[in-house]
Amino acid sequence: MKQPRHRRSSPRKRPKVERPRPRPKDPRGPIAIQEIESLKAEVDRLAAMAPPRWNADPDEVRRSVLKLVLTLVEFIRQILERQAIRRMEAKTLTAEETESVGLALMRLEETVRDLSEQFGLRPEDLNLDLGPIGKLV
Repeated sequence: MKQPRHRRSSPRKRPKVERPRPRPKDPRGPIAIQEIESLKAEVDRLAAMAPPRWNADPDEVRRSVLKLVLTLVEFIRQILERQAIRRMEAKTLTAEETESVGLALMRLEETVRDLSEQFGLRPEDLNLDLGPIGKLV
C-alpha cells in the first residue's frame, strides 16, 4: 500500500537558472560583411586621395563657377523634364502647356550646351561627385 505524501506548509521554489539564449542568425549573412568590407575599401581609397583644391587662377575661377552653375541648371532641368513627363502622363497639362514646357526645356538644354562649348566643358564635366551617394546627374 502506498503511503500518503505529506504536503509541506510552503511550496519549495527552484532557483532560476540563467540559460544563455541562442543568438539569432544574422539575416544579412555573408553578403552584408562583403558590402561592409567593400565600403571600407572605398573609404580608404578616397581618404588616400588628395582632396580637391580650389584653383585661384582668375581664368580658372570663371570656368569653375560656370561649371558649377551649369551643373545645377542641368540638374534642375532634368527634374523639371521628369515632372513635365509625369504631368503629361497624368493628363494634367493641356496641349498648349505641353508644347510650351517642351519648347522651354529644349531651349534651356541648348543654352547649357552652348555655354558649355564656349568654355570648353564636355557634357560629362557637368556633374558633381557626391562621394558615397554617387554622381549628381
